[in-house]
Amino acid sequence: MIDNYNLLTFHVHSAEHSQGGIVNTVAELLTFLEDLLGRSPSEVFSMLLPGISGIENIHPLVVHFPIAFLLAYFVIDLLANLLKKPAWHQFSTGLLYLGTIAAGAAVAAGLAAEGSVEHGGNVHAIMKKHEIIGISVLCLAVFLSLWRVLSHGMIEGIANILNLSCSALLVLLIILGADLGSLMVYKHGVAVEAVEDSMIDYFHEHSH
Repeated sequence: MIDNYNLLTFHVHSAEHSQGGIVNTVAELLTFLEDLLGRSPSEVFSMLLPGISGIENIHPLVVHFPIAFLLAYFVIDLLANLLKKPAWHQFSTGLLYLGTIAAGAAVAAGLAAEGSVEHGGNVHAIMKKHEIIGISVLCLAVFLSLWRVLSHGMIEGIANILNLSCSALLVLLIILGADLGSLMVYKHGVAVEAVEDSMIDYFHEHSH
């Protein structure tokens, strides 16, 4: 047992020199875990997920899901038509349903966020456009989903061309809505706290 312990100690200390301080890393991890055990659940949440705990609303968290699901739906559905892959339509339909549900959650979170974040008149106009586009995306996604349900996924001929056109319009609205959202955050700093000068200096030095 002692020999095995000494062998283990040797390997650990050897790894410290060859892998850049693994012992210190493990020690810091154990200290961090020990610190977590002595804190309240809310403090633990803030330590583990400081970004999420610091946001004013959940809209930034959920808005990415409808974008991902609905864009993937359009791409896969388009490929299913071009490559004559009927089975792919079933997969894209599932993505459409998920995207529709996620869009509903994003719109609900966005409407709640509208009254919780401070913004001026110029941003309010952008926010209203963003809101209208978001609701339009939801309505169009619901329409396409109901179309799939009622047709049992059998959309052919002229109806298929119209369906793809509606899906392309959906993608265009998503892009426009995302652009307005980015404009509010990155141009006007909506719901964003200013970065301290010391942090800016750190990143400036780090980039060089």
